[in-house]
Amino acid sequence: MATGDEAETAVRASEELRDWSDMTPVCLAEAFSRLALEDLWRGAMPCCRSWRDAARSRPGLFAVLDLEPGFAESTPGAEAAAWWTPSFQRRVDAMVRSAATFAVGELCEIHVRHCSDDALAFAAERSPRLSILSVKTSPAVTDRSMLIVGACCPMLTELDISNCYEISYKSLEVIGQNCQNLRVLKRNVFNWIDPSEHAGVVPEDYLRECPEDGNREAITISRFMPKLRHLELRFSKLTAVALGSIPEGCKDLEVLDLFGCANLTSRGIDQAAASLKNLVTLVKPNFYIPRSSFHMGRYGHWQLYDERFQTNVFQI
Repeated sequence: MATGDEAETAVRASEELRDWSDMTPVCLAEAFSRLALEDLWRGAMPCCRSWRDAARSRPGLFAVLDLEPGFAESTPGAEAAAWWTPSFQRRVDAMVRSAATFAVGELCEIHVRHCSDDALAFAAERSPRLSILSVKTSPAVTDRSMLIVGACCPMLTELDISNCYEISYKSLEVIGQNCQNLRVLKRNVFNWIDPSEHAGVVPEDYLRECPEDGNREAITISRFMPKLRHLELRFSKLTAVALGSIPEGCKDLEVLDLFGCANLTSRGIDQAAASLKNLVTLVKPNFYIPRSSFHMGRYGHWQLYDERFQTNVFQI
């Protein structure tokens, strides 16, 4: 009769000799569902054809494409600068296209950066259930693909198009009309007041192309996105007039982020906030504006002493 130690050794030996190729596709797919995105794409699927086929047999495995952790965990420098190259964009595009193909209509979340118009349009046309789309810092994404998103993805509830300078108010209008359950919109731009924080990473010519139509975008948002709960407009160039239109159309806002909006006044911000009865979080511009940032004539300095500087929110 085998002792306890011998029995344990025999069990361990049988586990070591187990042939994973004997697992059924259903079991493999179940195992893959417990893997992180990177482990699935870079570990399991390239291993062999049978494993790749097993993964593709369950479209739900590809319902979420989230590359944001990889971007967020990277350190600024040469690696981040490489994101702006055509070769990197092609890699992101390949994943977007693959996810849309493998998901077979079940893709519901996309979180990427530096994708192209063609890849986004390809995914949108095949993803009617898409509810969350984040393509921030994608300089090649334009109105062309966003209009397709608006037409093909009516279930969209969250959209992040921050730092996408080729997207205009026209896209916001179409998305607002067709995606009537949109709750979150992030339309931030790079810090144009002190662009030094992006030096060496973001191309200088791109930083200089900061959108100038913040007013038109804000008015479009107020007219066509009445169900918004969360709105971010960091470093937008909107003025007090356009800001005043937001409470009129987006009455249910709970979060309003205006950090870096240098053209706003404290009085205008307070008036807008007072009209938003459900507002929980208000982020004010709150930054130091150096005189050198303004190129004014002899009497233009009066703008720096507007009522915006009557509180300690703004300092000069």
